[in-house]
Amino acid sequence: MKRIALTFILLVFFISLRGLAQNNPDNSKIDMMLIRGEFDRAIDTCKQILAGDTLNSEIYYKLGLAYQNQLPDDKSFDCFLKAATLSPANKQYSFMVAKTYYNNGKIKQAEPLLLNLCSNDSMNWSYAYYLTSIYMQRGRYDESIKIYNRFLKQDSLNYAILDKIGFACLRKGDFNDAIDFYNRSLTLNNKNTNAIKNLSYLYSSCNKVDTALQLLTMGIKIDPLDMDLYVRRGGLNYLVNYTKRALDDYLKILSSGDSSFLYLKRAGIGYLNNLQPKESLKYLLIAYSKDSSDYETASYLGQIYYHMNDPKNSIHYYRRVVKLLTPITVQMGKATIMLAEAQKIGGFYKEAITSYLSALKYSSDNNLNMIIANLYDEKLKDTPKAIYYYELFLNKIKKSQMSFKSDYIESIKERVEFLKNPDKLPEKKLPKK
Repeated sequence: MKRIALTFILLVFFISLRGLAQNNPDNSKIDMMLIRGEFDRAIDTCKQILAGDTLNSEIYYKLGLAYQNQLPDDKSFDCFLKAATLSPANKQYSFMVAKTYYNNGKIKQAEPLLLNLCSNDSMNWSYAYYLTSIYMQRGRYDESIKIYNRFLKQDSLNYAILDKIGFACLRKGDFNDAIDFYNRSLTLNNKNTNAIKNLSYLYSSCNKVDTALQLLTMGIKIDPLDMDLYVRRGGLNYLVNYTKRALDDYLKILSSGDSSFLYLKRAGIGYLNNLQPKESLKYLLIAYSKDSSDYETASYLGQIYYHMNDPKNSIHYYRRVVKLLTPITVQMGKATIMLAEAQKIGGFYKEAITSYLSALKYSSDNNLNMIIANLYDEKLKDTPKAIYYYELFLNKIKKSQMSFKSDYIESIKERVEFLKNPDKLPEKKLPKK
């Protein structure tokens, strides 16, 4: 009887050992499934294990990896979060949760996790990369620079770190420091086109356009297939009116297959300034077909047809220009009048008059002259100018179809006469209109 009992105990023991021995192989099998892309099998296997072991953080993590490779992958995060909750000391799990938060735009939730990871391993670049990215997005450039400097001390010849410090300085507005770091980067790697692009931007922002252009030309020699370099150089050339040079850059961009409106338009302008109207016409017509709402393109087309002695087409495009600009002109007039009204209420009478006069460029409303006259008369006590604008108002009434009550017009005339002869006539105040 004892022998049977002992046999039974040993059998149970060996079965248990066999089950335990199979636990790790199952995990390695899951790894192989993930490597082979057998994600459905991996998910099923993980679920089977978790059915008997709900606290296995490693299996939750692997299940998350499997879900991550399926669409939609919304279940993966729950698995990573579960793994990190069960094993809070596991950096890999915490980092995966932080990365998922970051990639989903939830940087507020990602930041404390990354801060904790960096505090435990301050020289882990992966952690630092995501944390500094958050700082850069939030405008905390000094905090990013502090972390970058930590890595730069360890590797002073790392041009990529110099680039990152340079970019943080650029975003911060410290252009001189940014220029210094990018120049140091280029001394370590003179083929670094990203540094060339940012450095050219910095020099152009500091009114050193020629230096910026030289850098971009150097970049093009390094990588003649990088169209962004041509875009930047073309934009700078166009900005400083080097239209022939800009033309060459825009033709290069267009030849690459990029037929964007802006490049077509500027190529056309370049040809026109180079006294090649027929070539210009070709590009501007294509640009206009892409965007007929651009008044400048329509204006150039009207100009070309005018000089080609083609009044029919010239009229067509100039009418288009007028149509496009009319709403803007009307809106400008209204906005300028409202600005003047606000200035008048605020007691800024001289500024208000300036705004009313500006509004007259957009509006033929004769009442504006009356308002100006009244401000000069009652607020600024400038009699000569008050008389001038009262009389201007009266003269315009004679030439217009606007009608005013005769007693109101008579009161203005009497006010003008009083201002001209204050010692001979009793003062006449204008009635409130």
